[in-house]
Amino acid sequence: MASLIAHIRVKPGREADFEATARTLFASSHEREPALRRYEYFRGQTPRAYYGLLAFDDVVGFLTHQAAAHHEAAAAPLMDVIESLTLEWVDPVQGASPLPPTTAQATPANADAVMRHYAETMPVTPANWWAPLRKT
Repeated sequence: MASLIAHIRVKPGREADFEATARTLFASSHEREPALRRYEYFRGQTPRAYYGLLAFDDVVGFLTHQAAAHHEAAAAPLMDVIESLTLEWVDPVQGASPLPPTTAQATPANADAVMRHYAETMPVTPANWWAPLRKT
């Protein structure tokens, strides 16, 4: 499993553009990606702050999402309106979330160049402090 929260800050006056692209990505991702479990966007309390909640069956599902043609097509319009973006890998609390733990996995041997790029620039990095809590 691979779950993350995207912390997004949109450029001033570009909120509607961001939301239009987010809607398109939401629809195309849910329509085309069988390994997708959660893919949602939220407005934050702070002006121009948005959050994305993403969860995939595994790291390959995440990399497949990143490298998908519909995602690549939306990347330029998104980056044009985004001021800053930080991905935070999160670990679902078992018994308080239906999602399994986030785990790192090797990049598939047959991954193409785009998928390898995302594996290198957005590696799944479970935090060490999660391990002892997973046993409870």
